[in-house]
Amino acid sequence: MTALEFSNHVQLMAQNMRQAAMRLTQDADDAKDLVQETLLKALLNREKFLPGTNLKAWLFTIMRNSFINNYNKVTKRSSNSDFDDFLHHLNHDENFMTQNKGTATFVMNDIESAIEALQEEHRTPFMMYYVGYKYLEIAEMLKIPIGTVKNRIFIARQELKAMLRTYQLDA
Repeated sequence: MTALEFSNHVQLMAQNMRQAAMRLTQDADDAKDLVQETLLKALLNREKFLPGTNLKAWLFTIMRNSFINNYNKVTKRSSNSDFDDFLHHLNHDENFMTQNKGTATFVMNDIESAIEALQEEHRTPFMMYYVGYKYLEIAEMLKIPIGTVKNRIFIARQELKAMLRTYQLDA
């Protein structure tokens, strides 16, 4: 099929494509843009069309894929701006800002005191895990079962959470 014949066949399908594009986009201007983008892609990729196959199906596949790609771009773009707005508000929220180093020092002193208040059997595996040891390494070093290590770390977290309840945002 020559380029002219291919262009003529594609143009004959344009009306059917407009109706389908309207069903996809629900907007006349977006539908026109989608058809135009589809026709352009079809003409640029003419060599990929195999003569004897269904031209209409090929064109509608291009249109559907273009619609999906455009939809994903728009959705991703709008979700990024929502996330940026969230970060902007988060960074300007007084709850997340330390007014001076005294407040941070006070909080760290409370955390250190809470850790010191833990029973030794819970504090040791918790601190080892905190500094980066894996459960298995802690179990081997303390010569206790791995399940016991996990349990003691869990209990330490729960006790710390209870002792530091005043610093919870939803409290």
